Amino acid sequence: MASEVSGVGKGIRKRVTTAGSGTLSDFRDGTKAIFHYRTVLCDQNRTVIDDSSEKGKPMELIIGKKFKLPVWETIIRTMKQGEVAEFLCDKSHVLEYPQVSRSLRRIAEGQDPREGQRHCCGGIAQLHDHSLGYPDLDELQKNPQLLIFIITLLQVQEPGSYRQDAWAMTDQEKMEAVPVLHQEGNQLYKQGKTNDAAAKYYEAIACLKSLQMKEQPGSPDWIALDLKITPLLLNYCQCKLLEGDYYQVLEHCSSILNKYSDNVKALFKRGRAHAAVWNASEAERDFSRAVSLDPSLAPLVAKEMKKLEERLHEKNLEDKIRFRNIFH
Repeated sequence: MASEVSGVGKGIRKRVTTAGSGTLSDFRDGTKAIFHYRTVLCDQNRTVIDDSSEKGKPMELIIGKKFKLPVWETIIRTMKQGEVAEFLCDKSHVLEYPQVSRSLRRIAEGQDPREGQRHCCGGIAQLHDHSLGYPDLDELQKNPQLLIFIITLLQVQEPGSYRQDAWAMTDQEKMEAVPVLHQEGNQLYKQGKTNDAAAKYYEAIACLKSLQMKEQPGSPDWIALDLKITPLLLNYCQCKLLEGDYYQVLEHCSSILNKYSDNVKALFKRGRAHAAVWNASEAERDFSRAVSLDPSLAPLVAKEMKKLEERLHEKNLEDKIRFRNIFH
C-alpha cells in the first residue's frame, strides 16, 4: 500500500510504494547501495526511459564517491533495504541524466562507456549539439524535464564488508587488493576453475593498469607496475589456453614480447597458441626461441612439436579425402 508523498529536499518528492525493513543506514562514506532503477518521464503515458531490471544487472553506488548524478545519492540515503519508492525530481537535479544513462547503457551492452565522448569545456550546454547515440537521450538532453526515479533498494553493504570494484578504490586500496586477488586466482586455478581464476587475474591487472595510466610511459614507476602486471597477464593467458581462447593468448603474449622479447613463458604460451590455430612456422619459431633461452624446456617443446606434427598429418589426410570427394 502506497504512503503519502513527502519532501526529501528542494525539488525532490518521495512516495513509498513498498516499505523497507530494519533500521535506516547512516550511509557513511564507502557504503555500497545496490538497487534497481526505472526512469520515467512525467508524461501522460509515464514513458519509461531506462529500466535496469530488464538488463538483469542492478546499479551499484558507492556513497561518497561523487557519482555524476548526485540526486541518486540523496534519494538512496532516505531508503531502507527492501524499500521501493518513487522520486519526482526537478530538472535542476537531472541535467546530467542523459550522459549518465548513456554510460550505463553502453556498459550494459559490453561497450566502453567513454568511447565517442568529446572532451570540451562549458558543461552540458556545449554538449547539446553532440549526439549521445540514443535518440531518446538526445531529446532529453536538448529539452530537460522532470523525471521520476522508481528505486528498489536491494541491499546495503557497510564499508569493509565487500570488495570494491577497481574504479571505486583509492590507489592504496588497489595496491593492497592485487596480491589478494593474485592468491585467490592461484587457488581457483589449482581447483580447476580456470574461468573464475582468469576473472581474478583480470581484476588484479585492472587495478595495476589504472595506476599505470597515471605514470609517464617508460618511467621507473611505470616499469615497476608493468613488471607486476606481466606475471598476472601470463597467468591469465594460461587460463585462456586451457579454455581454448587462443587468439587472446596470441594478443596478450605478443604485447608482453614487444616489451620483453626474452620472456620465455610468453614465448612458450604463444607457441602453444600458434600451434592450436595451425600457425606451424610461427609455433616452431617461438618454441625454438624459448629453448634457446631455457634449454630445460627442450623435452616439453619436443612433446608440443610432436603433437603439432601429428595434428598436421591428420589434417593433411582429411584435406586429401575432402578434395578427392569434390572431384568424384
